[in-house]
Amino acid sequence: MSSQPPTQAQLNLAALAGSPSPRTMRGLRKIQSHHDLSSGPPLSQISSARSSAGPDELSKPTQLDSPVRLRTHRRARSNSDASSREAPAIPTVRRPGRKTGSGFGVKRSLLETLLRDGPQQGNVQEALQELRYLVLSTRVEADGDGMSTYRVYLWLILLDIPPFPTDHYLSLIHRGRSPAYAKIRNDTFRTLATDPLFKRRVTEASLIRLLNAVAWIIHDAKNKHKPKSRPSSRRREMEMLINTPPSIAEEEPSADDMTPNSLISSNSSAAPISPGITSETAVYVQGMNVLCAPFLYSARSEVEAFALFHNFITRECPGYIRGAMDGVHRGLVLVDRCLEIVEPKLAAYLFSKGLQAKLYAFPSVLTLCACTPPLPEVLHLWDFLFAYGPHLNILCIVAQLIQMRDTLLNSPSPNKILRSFPPLNAKEIIALTVLIVRKIPEPLYAELIDHAK
Repeated sequence: MSSQPPTQAQLNLAALAGSPSPRTMRGLRKIQSHHDLSSGPPLSQISSARSSAGPDELSKPTQLDSPVRLRTHRRARSNSDASSREAPAIPTVRRPGRKTGSGFGVKRSLLETLLRDGPQQGNVQEALQELRYLVLSTRVEADGDGMSTYRVYLWLILLDIPPFPTDHYLSLIHRGRSPAYAKIRNDTFRTLATDPLFKRRVTEASLIRLLNAVAWIIHDAKNKHKPKSRPSSRRREMEMLINTPPSIAEEEPSADDMTPNSLISSNSSAAPISPGITSETAVYVQGMNVLCAPFLYSARSEVEAFALFHNFITRECPGYIRGAMDGVHRGLVLVDRCLEIVEPKLAAYLFSKGLQAKLYAFPSVLTLCACTPPLPEVLHLWDFLFAYGPHLNILCIVAQLIQMRDTLLNSPSPNKILRSFPPLNAKEIIALTVLIVRKIPEPLYAELIDHAK
């Protein structure tokens, strides 16, 4: 009777017997488990074999010191593995490092380097010119949400805004509701209501606080410009003359006599200077909430946003909040005049349809295009406007009309198209604006500069 060839299990046991190092019982169970899996026993035996092994053993392959190699079979994962105590192995993927513009090992842009290091040899004017050129040529680095680590500081420098004391802002907040509080509350909840980026970062409460604080400053400045009321009666004047002892009027100190300490003491508790505010300035006008939104979105604190917004509306475009917003209406007239020079065919077509800029461009003029999404592109456009002048917003609106030129000329009802401008593309609009500037005559360009004052 011929002997049968040795089975795989016998070979494994022989290898273990001839091995220089003795195997433990755990090693024998591993070999037996492997043999059972290879020979295909019922699922119940597989479950019992896996339950007898720990997680470490299940995750590591069996190691043998014998030269005899075991024949392994790769099998698909069965349903019984779902109840295993071991979590499935998930490959780890390293995420790329976040580019923050600061920190060791991160290469800074020329724009950020100039902001951090300041002007060379103290030449501020030359540094400002270089800063404006870098804004135009390299663009501010930002993430997909439009957030930048240094944009707010760039705006503060370009608009020449000094640091603002936090205590002054808090004192305005603690004064409570301003005379324009009801109007502010009627607008804030609608501010960029369809923009998820803005809603995620800026709360309505911060909008209310900032606008209410600015309203208090404008209110106080307007009261200073009000003419003093006359005495109620002639008798009151006579009583004042009789009861008031004679006095010698002292001369007011001149600017040369004022010391730095006296200037500090006289202005320590004063409100921020608002040179553009007059008695005709409105405490609040509809649209200021949208104009305020990008400042709050980009700033690192409400105080920074307050300083930017307050100084911008009172120094750069006080005409937008004066009287019946005469600065905005002057800007609308300039949109028509500039479009007529740059694109006479398009201007004539729109005029033939009765479409002047006052019918479609009012929000864009008042808010510096902040009413047109997306918000990250608005921020890039504002970098350019703050670097070279907010008056260029009029030409940016003309550039948007030129982008829509073919669509408008081919449409029998262009008013429907002009109800909502297409999404902003800051790079293209800025490039078109630079070309448009060359076509504008100097007298008209001077009107652009002065229209918001």
